[in-house]
Amino acid sequence: MSVTIDHARKAPVRERPARVVERVATEDRTDRAAVAPYVWAVTRIALAWVFLWAFVDKLFGLGRATPEANAWIDGGSPTTGFLKGVKGPFGDMFNNLAGAAWADWLFMVGLAAIGLALLLGIGMRVAAVSGAAMMVLMWMASLPLANNHVVDDHIVYALVLVGLALTHAGDTVGLGRWWARTPLVRRVPALR
Repeated sequence: MSVTIDHARKAPVRERPARVVERVATEDRTDRAAVAPYVWAVTRIALAWVFLWAFVDKLFGLGRATPEANAWIDGGSPTTGFLKGVKGPFGDMFNNLAGAAWADWLFMVGLAAIGLALLLGIGMRVAAVSGAAMMVLMWMASLPLANNHVVDDHIVYALVLVGLALTHAGDTVGLGRWWARTPLVRRVPALR
């Protein structure tokens, strides 16, 4: 049994163990419900940085994944380095896309748009669908996987993107609520 103080009567009140467990479980659920939106918001912002960093690195050739000589602004192709070396079951398809101007533009605009949508918390459904599609394509280009033969970071990112959209992660520390009230999104709810 647990003892609490009834402050109105200044007397101890004995609670039955089942009630103590119920009270603690309810408080725990309340605490988790209050914190979860912030965890999703931090996850959203972190994933935004993954997309935006890839965009900036490929645009300027910061010497991380993209050497300075291959910067997009200096005429390099953001898709060639990754897609030209694909050898798996989809190798021919991805090798043929490597360096195509339309593929470069689509990839770079996609990285920037998905990153900005995640950072701002707007267009989460569109960002989730397009980002997940991009991640699945990158997963396909990575086959066969070196370590785990089924799942890698691309699949995990795709699943996180879906989770962000389903939980309205843009509403917390983002512009999601404002975005949802705009006339455009009211007319086309898929843009939420």
